[in-house]
Amino acid sequence: MNVKINDSCIGCGACESICDAVFAVDGTAMVKEAGVAGNEDCVKEAADACPVSAIEVA
Repeated sequence: MNVKINDSCIGCGACESICDAVFAVDGTAMVKEAGVAGNEDCVKEAADACPVSAIEVA
């Protein structure tokens, strides 16, 4: 699974609160690549919850 944060991120922290193994927010969200494997379900949940659709999952 490839996870990317696009430029529309507003740094709200929703992704980190849902899936802190994969996302960290310091101004804008960042993806912790090492945490993606095994956390696909919470990545998808975070992407669905993002208010600006900044999380791209492929």
